[in-house]
Amino acid sequence: MNYKEALFFIAKSLTINHEKHNFELIENQLKNNEVDWDEIVKVSTKHYVFPALYSNLKKANFLMHLPNDLVEYMKHITELNRERNQQIISQAKEINTLLQENSITPIFLKGTGNLLEGLYEDVAERMVGDIDFIVPEKSYQKTIEILKNDGYAKVHDTTYDFPSFKHYPRLNKPNKIAAAEIHKELLLEEYANEFNYNFIIKNIQEINNIFFLGFQDQLSLSIIAKQINDHGNSFKDMSLRNAYDVFLLSKKCNSKNAVERFNKLFNPLNNFLAICNETFNKPDSIQYTKTKAAENYINDFYYYLENQEMSKKHHKKTQRKNSIKQRLDVLKKALVSKEHRNWLIKRVSDKDWQQQKLIQLGLKKAK
Repeated sequence: MNYKEALFFIAKSLTINHEKHNFELIENQLKNNEVDWDEIVKVSTKHYVFPALYSNLKKANFLMHLPNDLVEYMKHITELNRERNQQIISQAKEINTLLQENSITPIFLKGTGNLLEGLYEDVAERMVGDIDFIVPEKSYQKTIEILKNDGYAKVHDTTYDFPSFKHYPRLNKPNKIAAAEIHKELLLEEYANEFNYNFIIKNIQEINNIFFLGFQDQLSLSIIAKQINDHGNSFKDMSLRNAYDVFLLSKKCNSKNAVERFNKLFNPLNNFLAICNETFNKPDSIQYTKTKAAENYINDFYYYLENQEMSKKHHKKTQRKNSIKQRLDVLKKALVSKEHRNWLIKRVSDKDWQQQKLIQLGLKKAK
């Protein structure tokens, strides 16, 4: 079983409790013992959907077809993730209460928002990193101060921070499970005029005094997190964690309509819907616009899936390209922005940073 076969097996398995045709396909593969479980564990772990895979196989009564030691391992990891997610939910509710007591209403995003909202049948399905939320720009600095006064501090204790367009550096608090990420924007500056606080505030939802994005905005942000913020549109690859969220959200809103609201964002988001449709074996709920750009993107996606060496080379090339672009953007901003200029001066004067660069360039050995 190669990477492509494992990816498609996992993707279909994530839909078996919603898509009858995938249920039958996966059942046949399991009964015929056509699964390389080592590869499935490797790929599902890489894509952060290992607990979601277990939950769906369990609900479909397919665990009997798995090796017993694998079932025990999957159960153990899923229970650990359940415990973590329950702590994240409690922590997010504390943050929500703290900010609302100070007249600020956070809107919870991505994995944490999905957990609080109840998107998953089993809270253990989603693997979550940070507690992301957005506040209006006028409340941004006050929000930072409130969390710091409550015991939160920067994860990386630097004396200077890059003037981020999107969010404040991650904050954590002693004895709390997750870092908090305070957003004033949702994506990179290039696209921020299309998807921002003023755009999403019109459709927010509320459950028990906790606020979330509307379903179309949740679906869009699930794609944006991969395609734009993580440059997935350039890499032409798949993130099953994001794709699984898109699949579940496509049951609650029209995916095609969700991305047709945008101009610059349309192609990257529509491209992701196109490969989701392919990878999940064409579920009716994941609709996209069949453009030439989407057709080419699907072809590139399959090419790199089937040629992993070329995929690695493409990734390296794209990473170099993005890195150069980011450096040039910093230099351009430093010419016109005092805040960016001050950051750049402090950065290049930082002895630790200088040492790291010398090691990266091979001019000095690491200790």
